[in-house]
Order: sequence, then C-alpha cells, then structure tokens
Amino acid sequence: MKYLNLYLDFEPSWDTYNRVTEIFGRTPQKHEKSKFDETDKPSTWWLQLLEDEENDIYVDFINVFMDLLEPNFERLKSIGVGKENILIWLIYEYEHQCALELSPKELERLGKNGIALNIDCHTKKVEN
Repeated sequence: MKYLNLYLDFEPSWDTYNRVTEIFGRTPQKHEKSKFDETDKPSTWWLQLLEDEENDIYVDFINVFMDLLEPNFERLKSIGVGKENILIWLIYEYEHQCALELSPKELERLGKNGIALNIDCHTKKVEN
C-alpha cells in the first residue's frame, strides 16, 4: 500500500485551512488536534490518496498534486502558504522489496516548482 500525501503548513488558522480547501475544491483529511498542538486551530492542510498494488490501483500522485498546486501558487501565497510550506510525502508499505521509480519529468516538475518530496518505506506488518 502507498499513502500519497500533500501537506501545506501555515500559521494556525481555521480561515487559512478553509481557504486552502476552497482554492483546491477538495476535501482534506480531517483536522485532529495532536498533543503537540498549542491551539485547536489547524496549522496543516493535507490530502491523502491511496495506491493499492494488490488490487491494481495506480495513482499518478506527483502529477495529480502538481495539477492542483501549479495553477494556485499565487492564491496560496496570498494567504501565507509559500512553496517552502508544501511537501509531497510518499509512505510505502511493502512486503518483499521496496522498489520505487520516479520519472525524470516528474522530478523535473517538482524541482522547477521548488516542491519537496519525502519518501518513507517500511515493511508491512503481517498478522498471524
């Protein structure tokens, strides 16, 4: 299973959170206060997509996320969310081998836009 996440960080604010939702026209993951939060106001907006290799579900996540971001960089900047506040994060849960391939065009698109990509891989826990 791959968990494909788009994160936008900002100063804690329900207004910013709601404006990002409005800009993208997508429903984010539900905000839940963590023990590390100093306030009930969200400081992160995030969207998660799932890719399931077992059921042959592929998600072109970099292009999906960049298609959301690129036409909206100026609007995001106007509400205090700069490119440095954006992260795409792939979490890959595997059983036998962790093998990833990213195309040069995808990496170039991320690089030209100054968007960070984080990748975490871990073995899937098998329950007996």
